Amino acid sequence: MNAVSTQSEPETAADVTELAKRALEHWGIREGEPELLKFRENAVFRVILPTGQPAAMRIHRLGYHTDAALRSELQWMGFLQAAGIATPSAVATPAGDLFVLVSANASVQPRQVDCLSWLEGRAVGARGVPLDFTPEQARQVFTALGRTIAHMHNVTSAWTPPAGFARHAWDFDGFFGANPNWGRFETSPFLDGPHRELVFQAREKAVKVLSEHERSARNFGIIHADLVRENVLVHDGAIRIIDFDDCGYGWHMYDLAVALYQNRDEAIYPLIEAALLEGYRQERALTARDIAALPLFSALRAFAFLGWVQSRVEGDITRDVGQRMSAIAADVVIAYLRGE
Repeated sequence: MNAVSTQSEPETAADVTELAKRALEHWGIREGEPELLKFRENAVFRVILPTGQPAAMRIHRLGYHTDAALRSELQWMGFLQAAGIATPSAVATPAGDLFVLVSANASVQPRQVDCLSWLEGRAVGARGVPLDFTPEQARQVFTALGRTIAHMHNVTSAWTPPAGFARHAWDFDGFFGANPNWGRFETSPFLDGPHRELVFQAREKAVKVLSEHERSARNFGIIHADLVRENVLVHDGAIRIIDFDDCGYGWHMYDLAVALYQNRDEAIYPLIEAALLEGYRQERALTARDIAALPLFSALRAFAFLGWVQSRVEGDITRDVGQRMSAIAADVVIAYLRGE
C-alpha cells in the first residue's frame, strides 16, 4: 500500500491520545497516562508497562503499512537484536499479539498499535540543528555508526526472512516508478524557476545511472532506510538504532547516504563522511564503485524528500519548513547534476 496515497485519520493530538488510552488495556495497563512524544509519521507515546518498565507505544498512520508489512518490520527488528544490534524489541500483549487494531468508534477505520521496549540514549542530533560534538567526538560516533550499519548489513545478508515477510523496496520503482514510496516530487509546489529545470535534469541523469547500477546480494538487501540523526542513539559510547518504519529492500549505500544527508552543511562534514565509511569498512567491504555512487544515493534521498514534503505540508510540517527542506533537497540534486 502506498505510504502517501491514503488519508490520515485521526488528525489531532487529542484524537491519537484517545486511541492510545484505548490501546493501553490490550497490554494490561490500567494506570497512568500515555505521554505523547512525537506526532509525525506515527504518533509515539511513552507508557509504563505493568512491570514498571517504560515502553514506546506507536499509533500507526492509517494505511502506511499493511498488517503483513508491520509484522515483518517487527520480525526483522527482533532478528537484529538477537544478532547483537541494539534495537527496540516488540512487547507482545498478554494474548501474544505483536500489534492490535484500535478505533475511536465503529465508523472509523481501526489503527495499528504496537509497543516497543524503551531504549535509553542521546540522539546524535536533530534536523536543522548544528551537531554538538567536538571533531574527535564526531569521529568516534560516526565510526561506530559505520560499523553498526555494516554489522546490520552483514547479518541480514545471511538471514532468510520468515514466510510471509513483506516490505516495500527502495529500488528503481521506489524512487522513480509510477507510485514512489514517498510520493512524486514532480508536482511539488516548492519547485519553481531555475531550480525546477535543474532538478528535472538531475532526475534524467539519476534515472539513467540507477538503471545501470549493480544490484546483487553483495550490495542490495533489507536496509533501515531512515538513519537520520534522531533515529541513532548513543548510550555509553555504543550505537542504538530506532524507528524502523521505513525499512525495506534497497541498496546498502542508501543507508550510508541517509546517515550523511543531514550533515552536509557541517564544517566537519569531510571528517564525518570519512569516519562513517572507515567504520563501515572495518566490518564490510566497499568497492571504489560503491564510494563513487554515494552522490547518486544522496540525490535519491533528496528526490524522496521532495516527494515526502509536499504530501506533509499543513499536516506534519508547516509550509515554511516544507519550503526550507525542499530547497535543501533541490541543492543536493543540483550538486549531483553538476558532479560536485
